[in-house]
Amino acid sequence: MSFDLILPFLRPIEQLLLDDGVSEIMGNPDGSWWFEKVGKLTCAGSVRFDAKALRTGLEIIANHLGKQFDESHPLLNVQLPDGSRLAAVLPPVVRPGPSLTIRKFAKVRYTLADLIARGALTEEMSEFLTEQIRSGKTLLISGGTSSGKTTLLNALADAIPEEERIVVIEDTSELRISKPNVLATECQVESLAGVVDFATLLKGALRWRPDRIILGEVRGEEARTLLDSFNTGHGGSLATIHANSPTKALRRFCELAMRSHQQSLRDDIAAEVADSVDYVIQAQRTQAGRRITDVAHVQGFSREAKCFSLETVFPSLQESSLSTH
Repeated sequence: MSFDLILPFLRPIEQLLLDDGVSEIMGNPDGSWWFEKVGKLTCAGSVRFDAKALRTGLEIIANHLGKQFDESHPLLNVQLPDGSRLAAVLPPVVRPGPSLTIRKFAKVRYTLADLIARGALTEEMSEFLTEQIRSGKTLLISGGTSSGKTTLLNALADAIPEEERIVVIEDTSELRISKPNVLATECQVESLAGVVDFATLLKGALRWRPDRIILGEVRGEEARTLLDSFNTGHGGSLATIHANSPTKALRRFCELAMRSHQQSLRDDIAAEVADSVDYVIQAQRTQAGRRITDVAHVQGFSREAKCFSLETVFPSLQESSLSTH
């Protein structure tokens, strides 16, 4: 089923789907519609979508993509032909009408220069981070939902030397790494042949001779395997994680790594994380758009104080100090 065949079933939001600047489209059960553009949420007040027509359209789309979407299967998560991700929910899980969220596949690949022009980071930051990646430092990109983590990761990967082999692991393919020796993999958690999740792919990746591993998001038991890979010659890797600050990002990494190693002491894992991650980059969605608000150097973990030692490399960036292009 091509993307053009899907459009007739989503005609009221066609303009949003075709607008390359729109990154996410959200339809609420009450019939209101919202979209995100350049990191800003806006109400699409002119969009009107009959709830029954929306439900019928979603059922047809699901059917064409080999999925079920009905009362017995009220949650739908599919990847559209263009790479976008569609997530929908039916009543009675939501009321009174269906809910729909589409995270669009980015057709535009932003470079660090583009992000500087948009005010996401400064030129000084860009030069510093580029040098850290080239020299083999391991970076963890932290942030909330839709804070620009993936866009930043994609841009930072440009600094990886051309001669290195990169293995990319993602839930849904979004990254486009412009390097000659890249092995990009995608999880298949709903595969009929069996589950192929982050942990499975990461374990496999260690046998695929990577110089660097790029993990789309650290979110489960794969954190332990990732930590092991950092400690066994795969430093200089990149990953994203959901957290609201550099310290919370490191703590979350520890908590995830402990899930499959309950016998491990928290302090031991925290010390491993501190030894393995060199910098945490904090991304945030602000009223002015997506911004890097902190770049923190991880200096260690204090067992006595039970805390990470971090040094802020750049002062926290305020919206007023950045361009708002």
